[in-house]
Amino acid sequence: MAATTVSFDIPTPHGPSTVTVSYARVGTGEPLLLLHGIGHHRQAWDPVVDILATERDVVALDLPGFGASPALPGGLPHDLPTTRTVLGALCAALELDRPHAAGNSLGGLLALELGREKLVRSVTALSPAGFWTTAERHYAFALLRTMRHTARRMPVPLVEKMARTAAGRTALTSTIYAHPARRAPQAVIAETRALAGATGFTETLRAGTGVRFTDAVTGVPVTVAWGSRDLLLPRRQGVRAKRIIPHARLIRLPGCGHVPMHDDPALVARVILDGSR
Repeated sequence: MAATTVSFDIPTPHGPSTVTVSYARVGTGEPLLLLHGIGHHRQAWDPVVDILATERDVVALDLPGFGASPALPGGLPHDLPTTRTVLGALCAALELDRPHAAGNSLGGLLALELGREKLVRSVTALSPAGFWTTAERHYAFALLRTMRHTARRMPVPLVEKMARTAAGRTALTSTIYAHPARRAPQAVIAETRALAGATGFTETLRAGTGVRFTDAVTGVPVTVAWGSRDLLLPRRQGVRAKRIIPHARLIRLPGCGHVPMHDDPALVARVILDGSR
């Protein structure tokens, strides 16, 4: 999908502030917003976009400070309230009338936030953040910081060399994929560089320190899906999500890791489409 950008104003205590977001749009049908995880980019959804686009008007975006989207301007915090406001303003700018929302990890948490505020028609959250214990959050954040540190220190030629072999792709991405060797070399290179260059990473991670999703999402269909081989956010967190959102569909994704779109595209696309019907 070819990407473009949109700029729009959001309200702040000091007056309107202009935000720019990179996104790609394809397909026809009811609108569907795709939200990636921390350190990733919109290309995380590439394996499922063509399937989704047969039934949905798909908008895959780079969250502020990730991928091709610049960080939020003027010292605006990369926290949940601000990002929720940005996503609401983005939908208005693109004339998306209460889209369906699907998100992975941080994106799953954001999709649930949009659902809680009744800004979307349905929510599909894949391994969403926010259902952790304090110990689980410390573990996940330490792992994310290590991944970020490694990506920033690795020269691009070394990343390119490693991505040419199955063993190298496994070393680079096994934390988030159950089948890292299947990843295309160019995709591994692109996402490693996206993680290294994510200007919003540190602020977003810092803002997540106090995050725990504790509110029920009412009046909106919710699907929570968890990979059986998620190493970053263990699948037991899905059981907690079901307790907090009792009406949610809780689905197990067999053989999938933390970013399941690449491990089983057909299954993930079916889960999203079923959740948005």
